[in-house]
Amino acid sequence: MKKTRKKQNEGLGDTIADITELLKIDKMVKSVTKALGIEDCGCTRRQEKLNEMFPYKKDEEKKEE
Repeated sequence: MKKTRKKQNEGLGDTIADITELLKIDKMVKSVTKALGIEDCGCTRRQEKLNEMFPYKKDEEKKEE
């Protein structure tokens, strides 16, 4: 089943998240971290930080929306 895109990627973090989901890397990471007893792999924080560091829109463009 093909997933419907909900919104446009805001930055590099979203693109990396899309790729890891497509390749099923995200599920593997979650399985491994769970097996090791780690609750949070930090993926969401990393995604947000990468979006902040490497946004696809400049601040001026965001304000216009």
